Amino acid sequence: MTDRVWDVAVVGAGIVGLAVAREAAVAHGFRVVVLEAEGRVAAHQTGNNSGVIHSGLYYRPGSLKARNCIEGRRALEAYCTERGIPWERCGKVVVATREDQVPALEELERRGRENGLEGVRRIGPVAIRELEPHAAGVDGLHVPETGIVDFRVVAEALAADIRDTGGEVLTGSCVTGIEPRSGGIDVTAGGETFACGALVNCAGLQSDRVARMAGLRPRVRIVPFRGEYHVLREDRRHLVRNLIYPVPDVRFPFLGVHFTRRIGGEVEAGPNAVLAFRREGYRRTDFSLRDTWETFSWPGFWKLGLRYLGTGLAEQWRSLSRRAFVRSLQELVPEITEEDVTPGGAGVRAQALGPDGALLDDFAILHGERMVHVLNAPSPAATAALAIGRTVVADLLERLG
Repeated sequence: MTDRVWDVAVVGAGIVGLAVAREAAVAHGFRVVVLEAEGRVAAHQTGNNSGVIHSGLYYRPGSLKARNCIEGRRALEAYCTERGIPWERCGKVVVATREDQVPALEELERRGRENGLEGVRRIGPVAIRELEPHAAGVDGLHVPETGIVDFRVVAEALAADIRDTGGEVLTGSCVTGIEPRSGGIDVTAGGETFACGALVNCAGLQSDRVARMAGLRPRVRIVPFRGEYHVLREDRRHLVRNLIYPVPDVRFPFLGVHFTRRIGGEVEAGPNAVLAFRREGYRRTDFSLRDTWETFSWPGFWKLGLRYLGTGLAEQWRSLSRRAFVRSLQELVPEITEEDVTPGGAGVRAQALGPDGALLDDFAILHGERMVHVLNAPSPAATAALAIGRTVVADLLERLG
């Protein structure tokens, strides 16, 4: 028995799913329903990140990531201004702490300029101290277009936009069945069946499972990585003016432990990146037999683990030892001590892993009949969400003819 009829169903009320739904509803007039398993929007990656509006510095020029980040950043800034959502373009400094990191810093500068970033400039040790008086490095890069915002507030505004069009954002509605039919799809969630003309899967940590539920066979597996944060004591926040980042390891889609001033004034340090034993495993003790089995039974996981065993063990040790965590922070800000930081929150990244052990570093989209499945939406997905929404809806319209 079908209870409700909609043009488009979107699975997942993170910022990407909400941006897709808003684009479909506001720009194209579709009746849209968003189905979210949790009791609130932005419950996972959106609500647990550091709130950075990324500039587009890191991404290969011409890539989907680069285009969506730059377009999305501009759209996000305009949207926040229009809706009265607090945000700030505060800038950041990327610091090379060793001479062997300088070539990678030069590559970041090249990418930034090619991606059209304004004001990107190399800075030496003296200029680093002018921008961040307590930071230290042999070379640096100033990126003035980086900003900060609370993405939970953005997500709530997007949800309000959807409801204003007559659409619905239904929390506590876990999708349990997807049945394609002639001319549409029946989606079962929260005890109801929704007759939909099309479906978009933005389920993040559960996205590969939703795709399999829809009868597809994704060639990636979602492997959860927990990122743990510390926060600076209030009387030590002056050690960080804005954002201080290390030069990232190009082998990984993680940016390394860094400092971020939040829009509310707090200063976060982190995150590390450790394997989580539950897809929503925000605590070290969180465990799911199903989730752990799916990770360990995926051939790509063992290939990744053997390839980067040392790095993985180092991240795990940094998770267990505050002293080790603080030593990483001291590379950027030498004055930081163990007494300056306290444990903060954590986020879990839905990292798509290929069967060859490759960590997917760009958006991965799978198609089905009248369906689009977003299987990998890595950072800067929050920054790029409005642009991703336009891209996904355009893709869906093209497939619907």
